[in-house]
Amino acid sequence: MAKKITLTGNDNSIKHLMQADAKLAKTINLIGDITYEIEPDSFQFLIGTIIGQMLSNKVADVIFDRFYKVCGKNITPENVLSIEEQTIRDCGISKAKVNYILDFTKIIKEEPDFFDKFHEMPDHEVMKRLTSFKGIGMWTAKMYLIFVLNRLDILPFEDGAFLQSYRWLYETENIEPRNIKQNCSIWSPYSSIASRYLYRILDLGYTKYRNIDEARADDLRLKY
Repeated sequence: MAKKITLTGNDNSIKHLMQADAKLAKTINLIGDITYEIEPDSFQFLIGTIIGQMLSNKVADVIFDRFYKVCGKNITPENVLSIEEQTIRDCGISKAKVNYILDFTKIIKEEPDFFDKFHEMPDHEVMKRLTSFKGIGMWTAKMYLIFVLNRLDILPFEDGAFLQSYRWLYETENIEPRNIKQNCSIWSPYSSIASRYLYRILDLGYTKYRNIDEARADDLRLKY
């Protein structure tokens, strides 16, 4: 069962972010407390991120659901390796991604304790280890750190959803990594928490407004 975490205004992470970043503070006030789940299955999560690379969330979800079903709704190394390669491709997964999935799966099957060591490793070591595999880049590694290991200071500037909310919230088209890292350095050591709020902005549809102030004004009208 996935572990749930709720963050409120009394948490040090939220206090820090609100004091450090005025625009983010407006977002936190608009959204309020957030509850999120820690992904419980490292292997399934990484297979899902490989499938979802360079795809929209909607398309990725459809393809993953097909793959999930051909695995008997239980994505384990044993089940994945028991499936014919063409069957995996028929789910809508490219040949390159199929190769990445199968190569990675073979490693995990040979090393059943592969993920155990990650809990004690620093962020950069986890990223180095994961990105040593073909098909796992910095985006995938950062998603793993945020959503599986719940590491608190990861800045996912490679992620399309993050960038969409970042552009909207800060009213900028400058999404050069160096610029984002500089602007968001004030979030540290809670960059992952700030990022979760940016994801939530998008999920709740606030980016349909011109800016955060317009979104807050409309939200207040709806409430009162």
